[in-house]
Amino acid sequence: MLPIERKTMHVQHIAAFADGQNGGNPAGVIICDKMPETAVMQKVAAVVGYSESAFAAPVGDAWRVRYFAPQVEVDFCGHATIALGAALAKSNGPGLFTLDINRARITVEGHFSETDWGASFQSPPTRSFPVTPAVLAEALELFGLSFADLDKRIPPAVAHGGGDHLVLALKQREALRAMQYDFDKGRALAEREGFITFNLVYAEAAQVFHARNPFPIGGVAEDPATGAAAAALAGYLRYLDWPHGGAITILQGEDMGVPSQLMVEVTSEQGASVRVSGSVRTIRKTQAIEL
Repeated sequence: MLPIERKTMHVQHIAAFADGQNGGNPAGVIICDKMPETAVMQKVAAVVGYSESAFAAPVGDAWRVRYFAPQVEVDFCGHATIALGAALAKSNGPGLFTLDINRARITVEGHFSETDWGASFQSPPTRSFPVTPAVLAEALELFGLSFADLDKRIPPAVAHGGGDHLVLALKQREALRAMQYDFDKGRALAEREGFITFNLVYAEAAQVFHARNPFPIGGVAEDPATGAAAAALAGYLRYLDWPHGGAITILQGEDMGVPSQLMVEVTSEQGASVRVSGSVRTIRKTQAIEL
């Protein structure tokens, strides 16, 4: 009887969009010689347990990248891309890396030194469209909100920056801090409408936003930092002619006790990619998962 061939996945544990040595959203980063089978990647992501893990393998002059939440594959994940870019810079040297994700070709620029470690990615193209009244009513009920709680300057919309995110802008910081929802109902709504996250935001100033991002479709109650949602929001603000001045800062995870900072640069070209940057930190040593 032939011995069973076992595969070992080496997982780097990196928090992206960290605030110094604190916070950030954990991601698993698995750099392979060739892309593993889908079932293997899904299993590893479930074992790792982070909101996403990124798997990358070199193909020609680019890296093929796929992202897995514990329960589902997603087409694009911003914080895992930042973690991957930083990991590539650490192993291959600082530079620009081309990534072929499921539905787009993007780039990530990683840097690494003893005092500064992080990355910046160029998002997929951005777009936005109105949310239907019925879906909006359902979302407001889900979060215990009313129309009176919404910031009329930023109407509810579905914003896309590699995936669809339902944007709900709130008038009061306290309403964002008090956010809670029924996970099963949120997941059902997200699955039906294809929402990667619910992006609840509060504009402290024209260039400073606070955000909370429930991610029930991926089996995660809330993300402490969401790069894809940040890109989608920036694209939507550009569409609204919001006075972003070319850049916004998004503070996320504060209400979870996991402070995170996302920096977004926005050009004036409608629908164009936006640049999202953040620092990273290592959470734990590389983990070997045997399958």
